[in-house]
Amino acid sequence: MEAALRLAHLYPKLMNLYGDRGNILCLRRRCQQRDIALAVDELELGEALDPAAYDLIFIGGAQDREQRRVAADLLGTKAEALHRAVEQGVVLLAVCGGYQLLGRHYRPAAGEELAGVGIFDAWTVHPGPTARRFIGNVVVRWQGATLVGFENHGGRTYLGPSARPLATVIAGFGNNGRDGSEGVVQGENAFGTYLHGSLLPKNPRFADHLIAQALRRRYGEVELSPLDDALEERAHAEAVRLATKKSIFLRR
Repeated sequence: MEAALRLAHLYPKLMNLYGDRGNILCLRRRCQQRDIALAVDELELGEALDPAAYDLIFIGGAQDREQRRVAADLLGTKAEALHRAVEQGVVLLAVCGGYQLLGRHYRPAAGEELAGVGIFDAWTVHPGPTARRFIGNVVVRWQGATLVGFENHGGRTYLGPSARPLATVIAGFGNNGRDGSEGVVQGENAFGTYLHGSLLPKNPRFADHLIAQALRRRYGEVELSPLDDALEERAHAEAVRLATKKSIFLRR
């Protein structure tokens, strides 16, 4: 199949905590192995987003200082375009800090509340500097299988009625450590998650889910050719082992 996709990587210099750029490398490799051309444009502060130019959009995570800079730029130069892109079916993946900033608002441990873009019907509140930070390996159930990753966040995220969780926590904390939810899905094509580490290399099924959605939007119904994911599955299985081992230890 001859196909080409274009991805907008938002704020790769500022929002690249815990190797989030690895998600782009994974998408590029899985497309390349199927002879799908994937062009990646890096959009930084002050650079406009053309909603008609892209099939996928990615934004990673960062500390609160960087999030403040990005929050102002998102609202000033990219918010309207992001809404139009998602409404038109562009596939969006937001990780950790990006996930928080694309919700309604983020209230950090200190300082003023940051207004969000509102892509996700979700909001995030940090309980304060003395609150427990959610750190560790995570396993969640997604579409009858598992996703794995690493979380490190102080904010607690809650979903509104028009959003649904991406997955259900098996081991780890997830969105808020209380309701068993992890991440968010808005509509069918916008995804948010706290899973770093990077997410996609250890979760090839989810990576292919994003690629297939983007291809389907542009070309109609498609079927991705299978790849040899033996290495990825080994990494996935080891992440499950580590996360569930820690979870069992903590319950004792």
